[in-house]
Amino acid sequence: MNRTACLLIEAKSLEKDLGDRKWISQNISYAAVLGVKWCVLTNGDEYRIYNSHAEVDVDEKLFRKVRISDGEPKFIIDTLVLLSKEKMRGSLLDEMWKAHFIDRRVRIAFERLLGEDDAILIRAICKQANGVTPSEARASLKRAIITIDFPLPKVLEQPVAPIAPPVQPKPEASTIRREAGKKARETMTAMAEASLLNLIAAGFVNAPLELERTYKGVRVTASIQSDGTVLFGDETCVTLSAAGGVARKSVLATPPNEPPPATNGWTFWQFKAPKTGDLRDMDSLRREFLASKK
Repeated sequence: MNRTACLLIEAKSLEKDLGDRKWISQNISYAAVLGVKWCVLTNGDEYRIYNSHAEVDVDEKLFRKVRISDGEPKFIIDTLVLLSKEKMRGSLLDEMWKAHFIDRRVRIAFERLLGEDDAILIRAICKQANGVTPSEARASLKRAIITIDFPLPKVLEQPVAPIAPPVQPKPEASTIRREAGKKARETMTAMAEASLLNLIAAGFVNAPLELERTYKGVRVTASIQSDGTVLFGDETCVTLSAAGGVARKSVLATPPNEPPPATNGWTFWQFKAPKTGDLRDMDSLRREFLASKK
């Protein structure tokens, strides 16, 4: 929209299991490289919508999923209509993601209060229920069947601003495909050209360049080397994204056999501007480099 990519759809064959973490990571990585926030992974039956820019683990980037073969029709339509231009124009998806993200965190927190971290909840119950002891309250909760549910918003009932029809004639489908393919190739070529080595050669990066990022309250650091690699601790990474994934994994303390989370290293890593000392993300340098090439 407005000459800007806003949605990436990765299509797999019907027999593919979309729950496979490698397909999910691949889909999110493609979107991150192109700078697209919303992406869809589908095999034609199941559709999964992800927020590639959310700074959470890969599994938590999932916003919504539906399966046409066994889903409730209203929910399927409600979900797929979110991907239309009419719905993506504006901030509807962003607002729904924010509510979805908060609801998920609240549910997890409440489940913890009902489980192992129930001391705060027990004290609150005893304060409200006069004469009930902590042990009695705890025993009562064990007998209770408690569910936490957040109803999904009814997308189709939300008003949509009327869209004026285009006055120019519609191009043929083959022309659209050629233009889309050409733009995608141009974008990928530009991104490939904006490598760290080329930024170093053009003087946009003076190696070694110190990088940093505060992630989940933890400050992590790395440095760009003169050969275009990125050093994080004792580990040498070939790209900013690889280093960003390793850095996030170190903070998340995931099992050693788990792959690092998919990360857009250009937006993850920051550096201090020499003149002002302000923190800037590496993507700003990449944009400056590409602008100079034009």
